[in-house]
Amino acid sequence: MKNGLHQKYLAFWNKLTSGSTNRKIFGAAITVGLGTAFVKVASVVKELVVAWKFGTADELDAFLIALVIPFFITNIIAGSFQAALIPTYIRVREQEGIKAAQQLFSGATVWSLGLLTITTILMLVLSPLILPLIARGFSPEKLDLTYKLLWVISPIILLSGVMTIWGAVLNAGERFALVAIAPIITPAITMLFLFGINAWGVFNLAFGLVGGQLLEIVAVGIALRRQGVSLIPQWYGFDSHLREVAGQYAPMIAAASLMCSTGLVDQSMAAMLPSGSVAALNYGNRIIALPITVTNTALSTAVIPYFSKMVAREDWTSVRHTLKRYMALIFALSIPLTGLIILFSEPIVQILLQRGSFTANDARLVAQIQACFAFQIPFYIASILVVRLISAMRYNQVLMWGSAGNLIVNIGLNYLFMQWLGVPGIALSTSGVYLFSFFIFVLCSNQKTQTNRTKFTSVIK
Repeated sequence: MKNGLHQKYLAFWNKLTSGSTNRKIFGAAITVGLGTAFVKVASVVKELVVAWKFGTADELDAFLIALVIPFFITNIIAGSFQAALIPTYIRVREQEGIKAAQQLFSGATVWSLGLLTITTILMLVLSPLILPLIARGFSPEKLDLTYKLLWVISPIILLSGVMTIWGAVLNAGERFALVAIAPIITPAITMLFLFGINAWGVFNLAFGLVGGQLLEIVAVGIALRRQGVSLIPQWYGFDSHLREVAGQYAPMIAAASLMCSTGLVDQSMAAMLPSGSVAALNYGNRIIALPITVTNTALSTAVIPYFSKMVAREDWTSVRHTLKRYMALIFALSIPLTGLIILFSEPIVQILLQRGSFTANDARLVAQIQACFAFQIPFYIASILVVRLISAMRYNQVLMWGSAGNLIVNIGLNYLFMQWLGVPGIALSTSGVYLFSFFIFVLCSNQKTQTNRTKFTSVIK
């Protein structure tokens, strides 16, 4: 009975997510979203265990500061590589075959490993200069512990780079589930270290992080081998395909750096306001970050392989159809969610946060900030769709200039709205920035799509 019901549900799911490109994107997004949600739950459980083990001890401070630089590097350098590689990889695979795509994959792996190795070495060499600036209030003993943890954690830069490339290629083969759920290994391994080895203290967190990422790579590597992809990196020279990836990679890094700078600007400008403003701004963004993070991961991972395929085949009619269909779906779902968050912002904050030192006045302020942040949700999610199309069209220069415009708009709106609303004005400014970037990116993508469509039509004629 159970097997029959299971087969019925499986058949329904296969029917729902197969056939048209739009259905495939929907299936991929749901798969990645569910996997990401499971990983988030595991991460929350791990954080509860960490809080139980360490509280707010100095050694946990040292670990968190030691993570700052490696995470910044992996988010900027390794994180940008997927958007730069996948459109070219899929175009080469579709137009020149599996062998040419394998050569590009091998060359990209060698190139990225070299870049990440150099970056890791520079980080370790410069850490005696950088860490004292980041951790100004640390005692000499605490700073020394931070150095040691940084050395232990440093391999994650290389490991995350490999995981990004291998996961991107597996997603390009429309194998989304494993890449989405594999990150659950790291919090699980970390908890095993925390429960199993008391003598290592905070180094359990470092070893769990490195060991977990290593096992993630093993899992994804096995899946790639089963797809017939060779994992042994070979250098075939800096050919035209790799130069194309490099040409798209530079503006992606610049765009990511500029976007990360907006958060730094918000924090810095909040620090100019009354005491507690920075903490209130962070609290106000936590609830909003959950749907945005899950949707961002799910949608961006799901759409880029399919957009890249359509662009490689110059199927501009399908591109526009998919973009319009999913844009309508995003706004239809996200606008009611935004309205609910704004309407019930204060009760949400009271239920989740108002206890102990977090007073009713704090709850009212954070609720206002949360409501202002919520306005960004439809435009942020819709922007993800457009940004992935721009990346698929290998038009990443637009993202760089758009991110520079976002930074300028962010500073201007922060200053303007701060005078009017105080710290909630910074949150409202962030929503304004994503509204601005949405319309700019839509305008640029439409222009680029129309230009490519005209060129393709003229070639046919």
